[in-house]
Amino acid sequence: MERNEDLGDFLRARRAAIDPQRLGIHDATPRRVPGLRREELAALAGVSVDYYTRLEQGRPITPSDSVLDALANALQLDPAERSYLHTVARRPAGGRRRTSRSVQKVRPGVHALLARLGDTPAFVLGRRTDILASNRMARALLADFDAMPVRERNAVRWVMLDEAARSLFADDWEKVATIFVGTLRMDAARHPDDTRTAELVGELSIKSDRFLRWWAGQKVVEPSHDTKVLRHPIVGRLTLHTEALTFPGDPDQTLFTFLADPGSPSDEAMTVLSAWAADQGRSDGSRTVPTTPYR
Repeated sequence: MERNEDLGDFLRARRAAIDPQRLGIHDATPRRVPGLRREELAALAGVSVDYYTRLEQGRPITPSDSVLDALANALQLDPAERSYLHTVARRPAGGRRRTSRSVQKVRPGVHALLARLGDTPAFVLGRRTDILASNRMARALLADFDAMPVRERNAVRWVMLDEAARSLFADDWEKVATIFVGTLRMDAARHPDDTRTAELVGELSIKSDRFLRWWAGQKVVEPSHDTKVLRHPIVGRLTLHTEALTFPGDPDQTLFTFLADPGSPSDEAMTVLSAWAADQGRSDGSRTVPTTPYR
C-alpha cells in the first residue's frame, strides 16, 4: 500500500499554523519550530502520539470519522478544510484512484443562462479552475478568455501569471489569488490522479514563488460568496459581490457572478462598462460559443 503523503503534508501544515498560546499553552523558552508539537495535538485530539505520528508520516492506515473529526476540532479547521481532510484520508487502499479523462462540457442550457444574464458578468469554472465558458460582461470585466489558447483559460494560471490580472485586483490580488490556489488544491484532492493538474501545479511552481509558497501552505477553499475590489482600466474602481453556485448533479462546474449594490457608483460604472462591451461586440462581430473541448 502506498503512503498517503497528501494527508501527512496537510496535517503538518495545519499543525504548524496553530498558535499554542491561543490554546492556553505557554512555554518558558521559545519553540524551535512554529505551531503545536505532535504530542500536544495528539492529546487535544484524544489519540496516541504514535498513532498521530503514523498519520503525519502518511502510513497506509485509514482513520475513522470520529478520529478525523477530533483532529479537525483540534486543528480548528474550517468547513472546507474539514472536507479536504476527510477527502484525502479516504483514498482507496492500494494507491490513488483513476480520474476520468472525459471532456468537460457546458450544457447548452448553461450557455443560454450566461447569455440571458445580460449585464451581470458570469463565468463557469470547471476542473482544476479551468474557465469553461464566460459571457460578454465577464470578458469585459475580467479578460477575454475566449481569445486565449484553450490550455491558458485557467483561473489560477491567469491570476498568478498575467500582469493585467494583478493590476485588475490590485487591492485584493493576494486574497483572490490564494482563493483560487485553495480551490485548485481542493480539486486536486478530489481528482488526485489528474495529469493536467500535476502539469499545472508544476508550471506554476516554477514560474511563481508565491504560488509555490501558498501551495506548500496547504490552504483549501470551497468558493461561496465574497466582496472584491477591482481597478478596471475602462471604468475605474469597482466594489462587486461575487456568488459561486455549483450545479446540481455536476459538482465539477461552478457558476460565478459579479454584482454591484443597486444605485452605487459601482453599479453606474457597470452600466458604462456594459455599453462599452456592446460597442466592442458590434465592432468585432458577434461571438460564438467556443467549440474547442477542455480536456
